[in-house]
Amino acid sequence: MFALTDKVAIVTGASSGIGRATAKLFAEQGARLIVAARRQAELDRIVGEIEDADGTAVALAGDVRDEAFAKALV
Repeated sequence: MFALTDKVAIVTGASSGIGRATAKLFAEQGARLIVAARRQAELDRIVGEIEDADGTAVALAGDVRDEAFAKALV
């Protein structure tokens, strides 16, 4: 498909739906991920799934509408 090796991707809304699918796809393509959403437990699950598939991900829970959170995310 496309190679994301040596790239870092920030995926918001990663706890479910399109965001979750995007995070998994990017990880499969070699990206290291920062996943964000409001639900920490769901983020922990997606990080676990990515790591179980030999990917790299970290999670940060919060709301991207909060400027401080958005800055911390980047």
